[in-house]
Amino acid sequence: MSRLIFKHETTFKTATYCLMHFMVAIAVAYALTDSWALALSIGIIEPLVQTVFFNMHERGWNRIRHNHNRRYMDGGLAQI
Repeated sequence: MSRLIFKHETTFKTATYCLMHFMVAIAVAYALTDSWALALSIGIIEPLVQTVFFNMHERGWNRIRHNHNRRYMDGGLAQI
């Protein structure tokens, strides 16, 4: 099970981040507007957009880590 979670870590992190972000965004929007309709509108749209960008950000960092490990650990510059 832990192997499955590690393999899909970015997906799980994105999903939990999204849920947390929905709750925070709705709460903040409600505190500012005192309107559930506005709070739900803001609290749904903004986290969806932010979650997409978080996922791209996380995948980019994973790619950088993978390239670094391949270059320096798999015999690339480590042989110098």
